[in-house]
Amino acid sequence: MEEGTSTSLGYPEGTVSAWSDAHQWDTREDCEVRQILDRIADKWSLLVLALLAERPLRFSELRRRIDGVSQRMLAVTLRHLERDGLVSRTVFPVVPPRVDYALTELGESLGSTVQALVEWTEGHQERIIEARNRYDSAKVSAEA
Repeated sequence: MEEGTSTSLGYPEGTVSAWSDAHQWDTREDCEVRQILDRIADKWSLLVLALLAERPLRFSELRRRIDGVSQRMLAVTLRHLERDGLVSRTVFPVVPPRVDYALTELGESLGSTVQALVEWTEGHQERIIEARNRYDSAKVSAEA
């Protein structure tokens, strides 16, 4: 264990923060909070949710608008979001078949939280870039 690392799994007595229940996000396979956070915060889900917040879209529209996503990964992402009740899939009986994806009421309720995260990121991106540059410079100096 590194010097200064606490052996305690708890928090200092009397300390209260928004993160004080973070220990519930453990890595147990059956931890629902962790599973839901993993789903929402994965590489493609936030992009899909943000695009569907604008309007319902077809699979091909989503794929064109999300740079770098493969057909397979988009299909998997949509399937998981549908399973979690965040996205609905509507099949129209036309030729060729038409399938639209839209946010459900539950998915829409996540919108303000996602938007707040995007706004925070945009508002702090310069500070994060500066911190990365300081870290990288220190790392290079330490290795030299």
